[in-house]
Amino acid sequence: MLAHLSISNFAVVKQLSVQLENGLTAITGETGAGKSIAIDALSLCLGERADANAVRKGTAKAEIIAHFSLDNNVKAKAFLDEHELTSDEDDNACFIRRVISKEGRSKAFINGVPASLQQLKGLGQYLLAIHGQNTHLQLLKEDHQRHLIDSYARHPTLLEAVKRAYNLWRDKQKTLSDLQAQAQQREDRLQLLTYQVQELDEFAIEDGEFEELEVEHKRLSNGQSLLEQAQTSVYNLYESDEGNALSVIQNSIERLGELEAHDATLTPIIAMLNDAAIQVEEAAGELRSYCDQLEIDPLRLQHVEARYAKAMELARKHSVMPEDLYRHHQELAGEFRLLGEQESLLGTLESEVEDARKAYLTTTKHLSESRIAAAAKLSSDIEDQIQQMNMPHARVCIDVNYDELRKPISTGLDTVEFRVSTNPGQDADKLEKVVSGGELSRIGLAIQVIASDNDATPTMIFDEVDTGISGPTASIVGGLLRKLGKQSQVMCVTHLPQVAAQAHNQLFVTKLTDGESTETQMLALTKQDRIDELARLLAGDKITKSALANAKELLKSAASN
Repeated sequence: MLAHLSISNFAVVKQLSVQLENGLTAITGETGAGKSIAIDALSLCLGERADANAVRKGTAKAEIIAHFSLDNNVKAKAFLDEHELTSDEDDNACFIRRVISKEGRSKAFINGVPASLQQLKGLGQYLLAIHGQNTHLQLLKEDHQRHLIDSYARHPTLLEAVKRAYNLWRDKQKTLSDLQAQAQQREDRLQLLTYQVQELDEFAIEDGEFEELEVEHKRLSNGQSLLEQAQTSVYNLYESDEGNALSVIQNSIERLGELEAHDATLTPIIAMLNDAAIQVEEAAGELRSYCDQLEIDPLRLQHVEARYAKAMELARKHSVMPEDLYRHHQELAGEFRLLGEQESLLGTLESEVEDARKAYLTTTKHLSESRIAAAAKLSSDIEDQIQQMNMPHARVCIDVNYDELRKPISTGLDTVEFRVSTNPGQDADKLEKVVSGGELSRIGLAIQVIASDNDATPTMIFDEVDTGISGPTASIVGGLLRKLGKQSQVMCVTHLPQVAAQAHNQLFVTKLTDGESTETQMLALTKQDRIDELARLLAGDKITKSALANAKELLKSAASN
């Protein structure tokens, strides 16, 4: 339940601190005093967006703090635990704080921890429900009517099963539709790939082969020159009788060796020359082997040139570098295989789509049966409630029609329609064609009372939902709200004394002004204050003895219920 609400510099509120109690609390006040400001502030705590206009003129920021007691509120505690937002001091308490700057920036906190608007909304659904002046108009919408039946039926497992079945069918249907839409493109692409892959398969280049061809082509095409130059080098290094490199080095070693005894600094030079002689001799040996192994093969050269030229031709044809021809071949072959698999997949997918649709139809039929059963009971419960609200001849019928030819959606294949008859002999028809605004308000309130029995929200706020009713009907509505207050904490903004009298507690909203600024205050009323306020609601600004007596009688009558 909402235990305490603190508001600072919000709209026309300078400072407001209200302690809330269990039961039904009526909020009354003069027209334009700002009776709905507390509701607007609480809406921000539930994740509604804020702007700079919410900040009181001349102040830097607005702040709203709502303190909720979580006794027996298992769902709210579970949400806080899941998001690591539980209070360290008291796990039965929850503090929601919202701060709005004059520039329009907003911050939110849950138990002192920064929170997102999404988290506020997620938590808020387990703490408080606000029913505004136009909430009952939602009853005219088919989606809302279907939601009411689903909430009343308490069949989340069926709803989830239908959603899963729908998602499976939708995904498979989309894949099938995409494949079918691309059929011509796929066929054209397959024809092109058939030719391209066949051509590349026939050439069958290996990974890294082009680089090897390039190297071999250079060697073979320059084979004679390589052989002649290599042989000349062997001759100059080792074989020439007129003075080869090795003999020159060896002669130098001998001459310097004779002088080494006279100057020791020649020793390392002689060592280097010895190393050079060894390297020259080894190099000559390697060159000799190179000449022996060097192959001058015109047929091989012809083969390499032909394959090299073909690789270059294919690379130009496919707009790739010749080094990337192997990779390109593999990619095209992979695409060719995939397109072929997609063709064979079409037949399989068509069968899977049909199976998924059958499974979807089966789950939606189960859901429809549950809705039909719930609709019969809900219509009877609504009848019982509204007949107590000065609609004695009202009849309610909730039609649930299943149509498997309807376009599949995630909520099933049912159309839901609330129909009402308010007078004897009158055929039941759509709500918007039959009921007045006041009657629609009463039906909406009846549904809220029934919903509270089914799955109560700890705190419910009604913002002038009694609009359009008066007299005895107002007393009955007040009695229903009082009954609702025995199961949940209920707050009701009202201008009807018959409703306010039924409240266990009453708050009075007043507006003060000094000519330059305006301030709204909310005061808890004592018993005598309540009598005076009810008399004002009954008689207007001029309170008479008769109005006071009627006010006392209203309170006495409410207390006896």
